[in-house]
This record gives sequence, structure tokens and C-alpha cells, in this order.
Amino acid sequence: MIQIKQLVKKYSSPQGQVMALDNVSLNILPGTIYGIIGLSGAGKSTLVRCLNLLEKPSSGKIIVAGQELTALSSKELRKARQNIGMIFQHFYLLQSRTVSENIAFPLEIAGVPKTEISIRVKELLHLVGLEDKATAYPGQLSGGQKQRVGIARALATKPQVLLCDEATSALDPQTTLSILNLLRDINQKLGLTIVMITHEMKVVKEICTHVAVIHAAHIVENGPVESVFIKPQSDIARQFVSTVFPNELPADLLKELATHPDSEIVRIQFLGTRASDPIITDLLRTCEVRANILYGSIDHLRSTLFGTLTLELQGSPEQLKEAHHYLTSRDLKVEVIKREL
Repeated sequence: MIQIKQLVKKYSSPQGQVMALDNVSLNILPGTIYGIIGLSGAGKSTLVRCLNLLEKPSSGKIIVAGQELTALSSKELRKARQNIGMIFQHFYLLQSRTVSENIAFPLEIAGVPKTEISIRVKELLHLVGLEDKATAYPGQLSGGQKQRVGIARALATKPQVLLCDEATSALDPQTTLSILNLLRDINQKLGLTIVMITHEMKVVKEICTHVAVIHAAHIVENGPVESVFIKPQSDIARQFVSTVFPNELPADLLKELATHPDSEIVRIQFLGTRASDPIITDLLRTCEVRANILYGSIDHLRSTLFGTLTLELQGSPEQLKEAHHYLTSRDLKVEVIKREL
């Protein structure tokens, strides 16, 4: 659906050239919800604005639905953008227009007949749950309702791609969850490809199927959400994962545990049905080790259970080796944690 090939974006500044994106390449498959996460200034918002050429790349290619946007004329690009909807953090609604009129605006620009506009607006009001707000003005709406209008407006021309630039950052946690649920429903009902730009890993955790981590203008890793959460490859990805699945042990506890002979500390990660299996009970019976549970949690990645458990295993070297082998044989990710001395 979306191919980004060796994308470079440079800005001029009084201090010289600033590299916002450096040789970025990504493939985003049709129907996925693709998260792009990074710290402020990493380049993620520049990247999403390059996807519909609101920002013109310095070099590289952007291909959407087989069409190379970077090779189009201005007229061709305006038409191509009808296939790419976009929602923003601050909504950008027209204050002098009603909800219905805001949703109708892109259809009016596209020259759609009034009767068709009316039908489409009603469909979209139903889709985003705002039938009772059709004649209200933006100043009469909550933040969540404003974003629902923004989503409906972005979908007016029936795009195949929806770009979301920090779309929930201005919302409270409960409203954020309702908007994410709406986007998930839209993705499933319409088969829409959604690109989520965010600095919050909880957004990725809730609805994304894939994620790319951008840092200092580079994509440092990308893949299915489960892979990145279970085995992050970069320091920045590990930092992001720890914001939703904290699992670091206090330094004082590690020092104390370092005095225990014949033991090791392991962190185990579960995914799917493994999160409900009696792994520890079976481990103790099979390997004859003792286990001290130090930390544990169970959460979810979209609808899939995800758990982490930190243990101190005590036993002879042979017993510890057998325990480690047993855990890995159950398709669990096992990490031995170094202790402070």
C-alpha cells in the first residue's frame, strides 16, 4: 500500500543544514495499522507529512497504492490526495461551520453534487457516532467529539489510507481509548490502512499491528508489534516498551540478591495463551529449583495477552541450566539479568 524508498528530508537553518529524515525506507502493507513512534524531534511528524507531500522530500520516493506521489504534477497530486485522509492533534475544524458542514467541506472542494454530499455526511455521522451533533458547532463539542469530526472529515472522500499525526495527544486517557477503539473499528470495517504517528507506546500497544521506531532521523527497527515488544533490538525501543511494561528491578534489590549463592535472576515473557499456562508450577516440579517471584504483570497487545515475570531461581548449576532449558523449550523469551555487586 505505502512504499517509502530512501527518503531524505533536509531543512535549512542559520546553523546550516538540518537532517530531519536520513535514508528512511519502509513498506506498509494494505489493511495494517502501522505505528511510527519516536521522541520529540526524531522526525516522525516530518515523515507523516512527507507521505502526502505536505512536506516535499529532498530526495527519495513515496509510493501510495502503486502511484509515485513524488513524480506527480501539482494537479495530479491534488487528485491523489483524495485517497489519503489525515487527522491532527489539534483538530483544525472550521469554527463557523457546523459538524455536518465540516465533514462536507472536502467533498465540496472535490466538486461532489450536493445530494451525494448529504448522503455521505449522514453515513459518516453514523460511523463516528455523532448523529445527534450534526447541527452543532465545534465550540459546543468536547475534545473527543471534535476528533470524531476530524476523522469523519478525513474519510469523506473514501480514502484508502488514513494518516494520524499525534491524533490522541490532546485527549484525556478515557477519550483516547474511545478514539483508538473507533479507529480500530474503522480499520476492520473499511479495510483502511492507518498510519499512527505517536510518542506514546500505549497507543501502539492498543491498536497497532506493526511499528517502526524512529530516532535521530533514522528508522532503528520495525516489524510486527509482538516482535518489537518481546525482543526490542535498540535502546530507544527498550525505553519505549518499558513505559508500558515496566520491569526493571531496584538497584538495592539487585545488590541484595547478588549475595545469594547458587541463584540467577531471569526475566520471562509470555505471549498469547502462554500467559495463562501454569509455567512456574510445572517448572518447579520438573527441574527441582526454588523460585522467588520478584515482579510480574499481565497486559495485552491489542487482543493478545502479554505477560512478564521476573524470578530468582535457586539451585545447583545443573538445576539452573535445566530450568533455563525448560523455559526456552516452552517457547518463552528468557533473559538472564545481571546483578549489582
